[in-house]
Amino acid sequence: MRRLLPHPGLSLLLLIIWMLMLNAFSFGWLVLGVGLAIFVPLFTAPFWPDRPLMRWGFPLLAYIGLVIGDIVVANFHVARLILFRRNRDMRTCWLVLPLELHSAEAITVLAATISLTPGTVSTDISNDGRYLLVHALDTDDAQAEVEKMKARYERRLLEIFR
Repeated sequence: MRRLLPHPGLSLLLLIIWMLMLNAFSFGWLVLGVGLAIFVPLFTAPFWPDRPLMRWGFPLLAYIGLVIGDIVVANFHVARLILFRRNRDMRTCWLVLPLELHSAEAITVLAATISLTPGTVSTDISNDGRYLLVHALDTDDAQAEVEKMKARYERRLLEIFR
């Protein structure tokens, strides 16, 4: 099965995106989507020699739920900042997040999660891949913000990316 589907997650994602782009369902389009979902990962597999092992299932679903919840809460927080605070009252800060993650895919997911959450954006990664530079829109305590990101996101990603 691994030979036919070297990247099952990518295959499923390709099929879902294909069907969403079509915005219509027919058996012929589904067959073509399945063909693409099988052949694209087969042809790109040699370019992914060291793909990370991921835990699918509850840890991943719990992480996605956590991120969606954090995005909703952060949207209200940023809206409150914009509507009720003046720019000079904002406490912007650059945060240096030390990383325990080692795979490029896991670091990319962490950086994307931070950037998707309103009020923070990941801007750079160190050359050795051990630190992530993050800009926070408003924070009282930079160290507490770093610890929060490590506890909420990085610890869970360490469970997902073994």
